[in-house]
Amino acid sequence: MKEHLIRIGTLVPGENTGNYIKQILPHGFESFQITCWEAWKDNNLAAMADDVKKAIGDQDAIVDSLGVFGNPLTNDKTINAFELAIDNAHHFGATTVCGFAGRLTDKPLPESIPRFKEVFTPLAKRAEDKGIKIGFENCPMGGDWTRGDWNIAHNPMAWELMFDAVPSAAVGLEWEPCHQMGQMIDPMAQLRKWVSKIVHVHGKDSSIYHDILNAEGIGGGGKRPWFHHRSPGFGDSNWTDIISELIMAGFRGSIDIEGWHDNVYAGDLEMTGQVHALNYLKRCRPERIQNPK
Repeated sequence: MKEHLIRIGTLVPGENTGNYIKQILPHGFESFQITCWEAWKDNNLAAMADDVKKAIGDQDAIVDSLGVFGNPLTNDKTINAFELAIDNAHHFGATTVCGFAGRLTDKPLPESIPRFKEVFTPLAKRAEDKGIKIGFENCPMGGDWTRGDWNIAHNPMAWELMFDAVPSAAVGLEWEPCHQMGQMIDPMAQLRKWVSKIVHVHGKDSSIYHDILNAEGIGGGGKRPWFHHRSPGFGDSNWTDIISELIMAGFRGSIDIEGWHDNVYAGDLEMTGQVHALNYLKRCRPERIQNPK
C-alpha cells in the first residue's frame, strides 16, 4: 500500500456496506468510517468485515473507524453498539470507534457528566484493552449548554468536564471545523489547543454568511440561516492549514468526508460533491516523498 501522511476517505453506512464501498472505491477514496444510527442493523460485525475486505480487495484503501451515532446516556442499545464496535474493530483493521457522547435530554450540560462517567469509564477500559481509541464528534445536534439531546461533546468547556470525568488515554475527539464555526468558535485556534486529543477527523466545513450574521445575528429565527454545512472545498476553511496543524502534531489518521449535509451538492449531486471534496483534500495534503540519501 502507498504510504500516506493522512488518508482521505468518506463515511459509509453499516448496511449493504461492501456493495456500497465497491461502487464508490473507483473514485479514489483511501479510507472509510462505517457508521450506524443508534444500533447496528446486523450485530455480526465480523461477517461485515469479511464482506468489506472482499470489496476493497487489493485496492489502496482501509477502514479507519467505526461510528456509533446515538445517545448512549439514555439508550442501552447504543451502549451495546459501542461495545460491539470496540470488540470487532480489529476485524476491519480499524483503530478508532467514534460517535456522540450522549446527553440527559433537556438538562443543563453538567448534569450529564455523572452519567457520562458511569457509561464511558467501562467503555474506555474496554477500548484500552483492545488498543482502540474512542473519539467524540463535536456536533451540538441542536443543543447548547442549557438544554439539548444526543451529545454533550460540542464545546471545549464540556470537553474539559468529560476528560476530567474519564481520564483515559483511550478517549479523545472526532473533530471537524463545521460545528465550531456554527458556534462562532475559531476552528484553527481550537485545533492548535486540542490537536493532541484528536483521534479522527470528519471532512465537513461551513460557509458563514456574514451579511446575514451582521444584520440579524445568530438568533434570526432560521428564515435566513447565517451558516450552511458544506463539504470541504466549498466552505470557508483552509484545509491546507488544518492538515498542516494535524501533521505537525503527529496525527497520522484519516479525514473521512461526512457527506449528505452540503446544501448545494445534495440529492443526485451528492457524490459529485463528495468526489470534489476528496480531490480537494488530496490537493491540500502533500504526498509522502522520500528524501535522497
